[in-house]
Amino acid sequence: MTEVLFYHLERASLESVLPGLLQKTLERGWKAVVRCGSRETVQRLDEILWTYDDASFLPHAADKERAADQPVYLTEGEERPNGADLLFLVDNAAVDAAAINGLVRCVTIFDGGDDKAVADARLLWKAVKDAGHDATYWKQSPQGRWEKQA
Repeated sequence: MTEVLFYHLERASLESVLPGLLQKTLERGWKAVVRCGSRETVQRLDEILWTYDDASFLPHAADKERAADQPVYLTEGEERPNGADLLFLVDNAAVDAAAINGLVRCVTIFDGGDDKAVADARLLWKAVKDAGHDATYWKQSPQGRWEKQA
């Protein structure tokens, strides 16, 4: 059973949330694939992961040739060339609930201001629950902390 986490963005942007989640992933010794909804998002996140913090960066690749050697791989495809333990879904990227079997976690980060993203997250919630996965829903408090809602 894969743990599936739903992060509902209302007060923060993907660009401000994703680096921290990836940092925690690497601290646990896990590898991740970040599946994006478009190539443009891959390119934007590639730049952000190099520059989000003046004191550090997140080692990653955005092309298949170097992906196997990196703990984080950015793609708009379905491949996992780095043997990822976690799959992050961003920018309305989709996954079939059966395709996450064998992962430690699947994390979907969706924009609460995007009606399609919210509807897609609800459909994914139902699909992962029906597939027997453990799903949790996280929302930001007014103070900006993540709080488990369901």
